Amino acid sequence: MQLTDGSVREFTQALASKTSVPGGGGACALVGSIGIALGDMVGEFTVGKKTYADVEEDVRALMEQAQKLREDLLSCVEKDAEAFEPLSKAYGLPKDDPDRDAVLEKCLKDAAAVPMEILKLSCSAVELLRDFAAKGSRLMLSDAATGAAMCRAAITGAAMNVRVNTKLMKDKVFADKTDAETDALVQKYTKLADEVFASVYNG
Repeated sequence: MQLTDGSVREFTQALASKTSVPGGGGACALVGSIGIALGDMVGEFTVGKKTYADVEEDVRALMEQAQKLREDLLSCVEKDAEAFEPLSKAYGLPKDDPDRDAVLEKCLKDAAAVPMEILKLSCSAVELLRDFAAKGSRLMLSDAATGAAMCRAAITGAAMNVRVNTKLMKDKVFADKTDAETDALVQKYTKLADEVFASVYNG
């Protein structure tokens, strides 16, 4: 059974247990998925209302994108678990194994790739939540803001999971490039998420 097929209680019990998966990356993917689901909910309470007829087409387009992002983020829960298991095994290779460094390097890059995907998806989610907050029902703005706050957490958590892997890579050119991309995304989209949140919180 896939991690996302069980109940919320089962997932959090698995997170709390003494197992390597699910872990931080999977948790970030789930949080991001929940965040963008809130945006989709804003859309559901907006379409069909006469007050918002002039933006209905735009909101429906946002909802379609949100639904895809939600599914993509959920799929990353499984991807993160699949990527971490080989890395865990690689650490167990004997230190005198001539292939250990190469195997470990590949596993580190694979393990960093999934949280990078989660990071980028969560950044896209924040952009959609900004638009839901701008065009959605005024009665549902708190949900758009809450979604932005959740996706912000997914962004920073995913970035942490990228960096924890790049720190151990021997390919410093690749690691530095990945870190720079990560830092730029975090800086841009945490700011945007904060702006979405503040516009509702202080509005």
